[in-house]
Amino acid sequence: MNFHDWMRSALYDPVHGYYCRTDWARQGRTGDYRTAPETSPLFGATFARFFRLLFGELRSPKRWTICEVGAGNGDFAFDVLSTLQNCYPLVSDATRWVIDEVSPHTRARVSARLAPFDDRIEFQSLIELQEPFTAGIILSNELIDAFPVHRVACRSGELRELCVGLKNDSFVWTECDLNPAVGDYCRRFGSQLVEGQIIEVNLEAEEFISRAATSLKEGFVITIDYGAAREDLLNARHRYEGTLRAFRNHQPVDDVLSHPGEQDLTTTVDWTQIREAGERVGLKTIRHERLDQFLLNEGLLEQLQTCTSELPESEALRLRTSAREMIMPHGLAASFQVLIQQKTA
Repeated sequence: MNFHDWMRSALYDPVHGYYCRTDWARQGRTGDYRTAPETSPLFGATFARFFRLLFGELRSPKRWTICEVGAGNGDFAFDVLSTLQNCYPLVSDATRWVIDEVSPHTRARVSARLAPFDDRIEFQSLIELQEPFTAGIILSNELIDAFPVHRVACRSGELRELCVGLKNDSFVWTECDLNPAVGDYCRRFGSQLVEGQIIEVNLEAEEFISRAATSLKEGFVITIDYGAAREDLLNARHRYEGTLRAFRNHQPVDDVLSHPGEQDLTTTVDWTQIREAGERVGLKTIRHERLDQFLLNEGLLEQLQTCTSELPESEALRLRTSAREMIMPHGLAASFQVLIQQKTA
């Protein structure tokens, strides 16, 4: 089995997949990782301020759609919708929030979290979308890094695909012929790997960007994730064995093939690939920067001041503490980037 198919089963099998299991705490202190929306409500509140500006750039339509692909616990949607309702009622009244989420269990949890806004919440897959959204935003946060990938290694000057086999009831690495689509991708950007070097090829990332572009007549595709430029991914020595890694209980796991369905699997996003994929389908990159800098530029500190002025001191202190993770040089947001691509009618 090629690693792409193995990773897809480990993460997305309807019963035993990591993101579909109902008996596993994935996020938060008791889980395997943290996300920015659950760390601080200022994350969603600051994006709401930014969405207000994009709403104006789209000429303040009577109706627009914000589509969140992969909604987590629903924290981001809740914080954005709450801020729009409290601070920007004109934008709030025009907003329909669509959630594309693969897990039925997660959909139920998100639905409960967003109950105060159930008149504007809709669950819909972009794959099944019949007509593109007239105007709006398609947003993903820590989504592309969890797409199944192919792994390619250089062996005696030739590219080989890393696959997964069984030995003594344990999963082990094997090698197989290169998938034709993976070979085409490597030839497209002229990959020259050194002996023994390993890279990941995320073909589903390109498919997602294409699908997002065709799902919008006019608007913005916003991608939040951790990544690097293709040149850095290929040439940085600490990445010569690729960027695939596993996490459990907030700790890295040495054997990524162990305990499938019980640990998170992730790879670093190739931002060059995402930008090029967007250009091929009519998306223009208008902004690409570190997440912490983006949040500062879009008024996180002003939002903090607004929120804390109405809170008891104990709650204000908690909010200030959470804000530090969003803006400090070594905080959570410093490891992520924001890419904004625009589609014009």
